[in-house]
Amino acid sequence: MTFDVERARRETPGCAEVVHFNNAGSALPPAIVTDTVVDYLRHEALIGGYEAAAEANDRLTAVYASAARLLGAEPDDIALTDNATRSWQAVFYALPFKSGDRILTSRAEYASNAIAYLQVARRTGAVVEVVGDDESGQLDVEDLKRRVDGDVKLIAVSHVPTQGGLVNPAEEIGAVAEDAGIPFLLDACQSAGQVDLDVTRLKCDALSATGRKYLRGPRGTGFLYVHPRLRERLEPAMLDLHSASWTAPEEYEVDPTAKRFEVWERDFAAVFGLGAAIDYALEWGLPAIEERVAALAATLRTRLTDVGAQVHDVGAKKCGIVTFSVKGTPAAEIKARLAEANINTSISSRTSAQFDFTARDLPDMVRASVHYYNTEDEIDLLVRQVEKL
Repeated sequence: MTFDVERARRETPGCAEVVHFNNAGSALPPAIVTDTVVDYLRHEALIGGYEAAAEANDRLTAVYASAARLLGAEPDDIALTDNATRSWQAVFYALPFKSGDRILTSRAEYASNAIAYLQVARRTGAVVEVVGDDESGQLDVEDLKRRVDGDVKLIAVSHVPTQGGLVNPAEEIGAVAEDAGIPFLLDACQSAGQVDLDVTRLKCDALSATGRKYLRGPRGTGFLYVHPRLRERLEPAMLDLHSASWTAPEEYEVDPTAKRFEVWERDFAAVFGLGAAIDYALEWGLPAIEERVAALAATLRTRLTDVGAQVHDVGAKKCGIVTFSVKGTPAAEIKARLAEANINTSISSRTSAQFDFTARDLPDMVRASVHYYNTEDEIDLLVRQVEKL
């Protein structure tokens, strides 16, 4: 499959300024996203915030439709939020747990999610269990099956972890959850925008995502998918006059759609920027994006290994996140040296993924996350800098 990299770079002004391998942190937006945000803000400043929002109601409806199309869902299944963590928390903290209930998660789980599990466990007496990995390093589906019983009240997994290129077998996990009638909460923060997602295929009850990473949207944006079979059972931990209606002095009704997980106030400019980013990704096609990103990351892993770096990515399927270390050189020093060469990367550390770092005894790692607008020449530049170390 061919990919018009020149067009992608031409439509991404940041490509002329920096070599950006921090897409798992916050990707460079295409011009259409920035223009959408700025144009709306300017219009809002001229006619008023409420007035601009009322005028743009059809545009807002279109954002729900775009997010639904991205996931193979229905617009009523989508809530728009200000970040992926808020999306994830909206579902997790609405679930009722009691003493002895079990939460099954993956070894690759992200810190924010794990902290939430531990907090609920302390409050309620629920138990957090980490499912083992198989020989490839991904979640062991057979171990998951062995652990499932009537006490398991949630299966919650990070699709792609923050600390490596692993893509957990979400479809197989979803099949286990569906067969057992257990809610499946999928954190797609790092996979949305670089992996082709379809909630029917994934069989997840809820999925959380962000705008700023591989979707190339604005910071402070996110969205949530919730299947009707789950949301009709959940009343969110917090409600307002948007997520519910005050129907009588002592009565209220919760919104029947996924909007029950939203709040009234929002950054409309950012929301429309998110919609532009999703539409832009859909225009390229997620299968094409996934193929391009995975190929670039595979090239980077090979090149880094060739010059003596240790690549730490595991899994039967890998994506655009590449984590590595260089013996004798701290990750912070590598990142700083790369920054001197105008190359953006980030660091993955133990505090972001205690289960995985502890189990594999991982050092702090440099995270170089590629996107489709990156090039082989940029990979060569990064590798040459690493080789100098």
